Amino acid sequence: MTIFNTNPPNDSKNNWQHQLNKFVRANQKELAALAWGLHLEKGKTDETIGIDLKETPKFVYCSKAAIERLNRNVDGKIQEILGLIDGYKPELEVLMIAIGDGQIKLVYFQPEISPPDCFEQLGQDVDTLLKLLETGMSECL
Repeated sequence: MTIFNTNPPNDSKNNWQHQLNKFVRANQKELAALAWGLHLEKGKTDETIGIDLKETPKFVYCSKAAIERLNRNVDGKIQEILGLIDGYKPELEVLMIAIGDGQIKLVYFQPEISPPDCFEQLGQDVDTLLKLLETGMSECL
């Protein structure tokens, strides 16, 4: 998992990032299954899965154009994220962008088993996975 800050936050403003790290570690298989399921539903697209943490956490799509615009607005400080998006291999890894409290956080990892295998092993549809993970995030964050 790649993140901007690996140290536990010192203030409550960044606490959501620490809590999200814990949630991702505890739910890697489910997140990988969801990422693969959404990939199957959406097909080849220029959109990246996002996690909107404002109010009630929910999964959204972020267009590449919106991420590029954000990169320009922050003077290229998230250029690496764009490179990861360009090289993203959904059959091997999970890439999501969490958005919360005026900040973003990259969720990026390669699960122990491939996302397609996670999806198959869990045997749940995308809607069930969305509900499970959004409920879990609401309780954790």
